[in-house]
Formats: sequence, C-alpha cells, structure tokens
Amino acid sequence: MKGRGATYNPKNRFAKNDAERDREYLEFARFEDEDLKVKTEYIEVYPKTIINKVPSPDVPLDYSVNPYQGCEHGCVYCYARPTHEYWGYSAGLDFESKVLIKSNAVELLKKELCARSYVPRAILFSGNTDCYQPAEKKLEITRKMLTVLEDFNNPVGIITKNSLVLRDLDILRRMAEKQQAAVTISLTSLDEGTRRALEPRTSSAYNRLKAIETLAKNGVPVRVNIAPIIPAINDFEIPALLKSAASAGAQDASYIIVRLNHIVGDIFTEWAKEHFPDRAEKILSLVSDIHQGKLGDTNFNSRMRGAGAVAQQIRDLFKINLKKHLPNAQRIQLDNSQFKVIRNGQLGLF
Repeated sequence: MKGRGATYNPKNRFAKNDAERDREYLEFARFEDEDLKVKTEYIEVYPKTIINKVPSPDVPLDYSVNPYQGCEHGCVYCYARPTHEYWGYSAGLDFESKVLIKSNAVELLKKELCARSYVPRAILFSGNTDCYQPAEKKLEITRKMLTVLEDFNNPVGIITKNSLVLRDLDILRRMAEKQQAAVTISLTSLDEGTRRALEPRTSSAYNRLKAIETLAKNGVPVRVNIAPIIPAINDFEIPALLKSAASAGAQDASYIIVRLNHIVGDIFTEWAKEHFPDRAEKILSLVSDIHQGKLGDTNFNSRMRGAGAVAQQIRDLFKINLKKHLPNAQRIQLDNSQFKVIRNGQLGLF
C-alpha cells in the first residue's frame, strides 16, 4: 500500500470483535491499480501523566516522554506497534494512520517537573514513537515541551528519523551551550528504495545526514544509531552508514538489531513477502537465528543485540568500522545539576 509500511490491520489481541478489508478485494484493487490510500486520522487524547520512568537496564536514560501515540512514519518493523492495541486499535495500518495527539502534554510536563517528588534527570524524546513525525510540523507539541525543559534547565535527549528536528535548532543550540541537549539521528539505509519500503514517511537518508551536519556545526552534540539492522536487507550497509555519519559530524554511534515481538512478526512477514519475495524466507530465517529460533526477543540482555553467529558477525562488522570511522567516539554526557523549578512564571526553590 503506497505510503504505508504495514499492508493490513491484524486483529487486536485484546478485542472481542474484529474487522478488516477483504483480502481478495485488496488483491483485486492492486491488480487494477485502484487507489488504496489510507488517510491519517488525528485523535486528541488527554492522559493523566506524560513523564514515563524507564525501567529498562539497556536504555541509558531514566525518563521518556511521548507527545504522540502511533506514528505516521510507518516503519514496518517498529517495536511500538503492539502498544496501539492497548488503545483499542490494530498494530498494523491503524498504528500509522490513527495517531493519538496528547493535547495536554505541555501542561502535564510543567506540572510534573514542579512536583517535589521529581528527581532531575535527562528526558528522552521519544521512547516509543517519533516526536518529529509529520503531525509535529503543524502541532508543535514537541517544540512547546522543549521550551518548558529549557526554562527548567532540564536536559533532553532526542532520537528521531526526521530532519524536522532542525526546526528547533534555536532551542537545542541554547540548551547545548549548557550541556543540556543531545540528538540521535536514526539511520537505516542509504538506498532510497530500501528506505521507502521500510520507513515510507521518514526523512531521506540525505536529509538525515544534512541534519547531523547542521546540528554538529551549531554545537549540538549528535550521534547516529544504525537501527534496526536487518540481515539480508541492510547489514551490508554498516560500513557506508558509519562512514557517512562520521563525515557529517556524528561524534558517536550505536546499533540495534531488529526484533519483531508479538504481532510485529506477522506484519513484517507479510511485508517481506511483498517487497522481497526472492529472499523473504532468508531474511526471516536469519532474524530467527539471531533470536534463538524466534523473530522477537524481550530479554533485556539480548533483545537489542541478539545472539549466535549472525549476531556476532554484525557486531564485529560494526566494531571494526566504528574504530575506523569514529576512532575517538565518546558517549555524550548531559548535565542535570542546573535544574530549577518555575512555578507560575516565578523561580521556585528546589
């Protein structure tokens, strides 16, 4: 389906009833070249909290915030897809076409930063769905939240696949001067055909590399995350991706191997058969080999890096090229010691 990652809406595991488009009609429509576009629907929601504690030992930050639930980027492999089922939607097309807008996110953030129980730490945008997905261009929820964090001197880490992050360069530059901002750009492929198939509504690799270059030139610490690495699709691109990122100005790099937990395995399998029919079985077999016979892995110790011979080959290839292209790579450190509480526009005691 043009402009989408998932090809269908799998059944919500929590729903009693289910409805989806007839598969035979979809095949007929593709054959007849009928328009099968799915329009994006934005739905306002009002959560009770916005700052999430991150209990995962393999994620190096204590807090995360997600201005949006669901993501129009449509990355077919996205580990966050199953979370859409908790809201009553499907992890398939619904995840990328029914985007929940947290309309009270800015107010909640101010309230929670003022709470006496809050311990100042860097906050990650976003642990679940991309904070610079298409909706952000108009709604500017992320930008407004960054303004709040700047006022409070609370450090922020951003991970995104969208060059829209440059819109907020003014805020990020000022925060970076106080060692309170860092950006991670996620790169998957330098090949536009592969990128469009995997991540149909993300920024091009060229624009992401330009974002790295612009951020670095403006003093904003920036790193690259090669994620996800999918054997037989983009694993061979690791050297070129690291070389390009280093040339653009990235000061560090990491990688994550694809994991297809729960229904994401079925969604990805359908996608692989449609986009790579000649090697779909090979792709799925290699992913399964990495995760000890399964397509997914929820174990903190292995879910991001995998295990076995294939995972080791990927690890070695990354390490060799990291040393070659980023020999002085250093982990970015953020400063939370300057935090201050703002209550009713006034500086409060912390």
